[in-house]
Amino acid sequence: MKIIAIGRNYAEHAKELNNPIPTTPVIFMKPDTALLKENKPFYYPEFSTDVHYEAELVLKICKEGKHISEKFAANYYDEIGLGIDFTARDIQARHKEKGLPWELAKSFDGSAPISNFLPRSQFADMYNINFSLSINGEKRQAGNTKDLLFSFERIIAFVSQYITLKKGDLIFTGTPEGVGPIAIGDHLEGFIESDKMLDFYVK
Repeated sequence: MKIIAIGRNYAEHAKELNNPIPTTPVIFMKPDTALLKENKPFYYPEFSTDVHYEAELVLKICKEGKHISEKFAANYYDEIGLGIDFTARDIQARHKEKGLPWELAKSFDGSAPISNFLPRSQFADMYNINFSLSINGEKRQAGNTKDLLFSFERIIAFVSQYITLKKGDLIFTGTPEGVGPIAIGDHLEGFIESDKMLDFYVK
């Protein structure tokens, strides 16, 4: 199982970090040791003082495929969940300055909290799904899939030209605007529509 993540897939998020809006999907990966399941607490890492939350919808791949055509790509996922791409922003900034990869800032243990998954059939329109993240009862992020720069099908088709997708792979599809820092003691709650998907603490 692998975790593939899409960067800068909502225009307003790209703007808030002063990043250019991409013309093709921006791809990075996290190891399976980044997964944090069952609403277990997230332990703030000692190597960073500026960890940020990024709430994202996550696709679960349901069958193997490569060189997938965009028109058939919807057949390759059947469930959707909510995840957080925790990012050590201080490490990321240092690496960007030197032109180095982001992995240490994105791929550390526990950096990918993940919810349970909902069947795609539960949603009438995959491009009108609301999702949100609240911290200590205050809504910090609110997104809707109508604002995706690259559709789920475009992402699957693009990734599969380079990397074979296998059953159980997860694709984090990008975060909307409103990202920011977390602190020890914070209570994070994430929602897809009215379904609470995430509910955990930072320790």
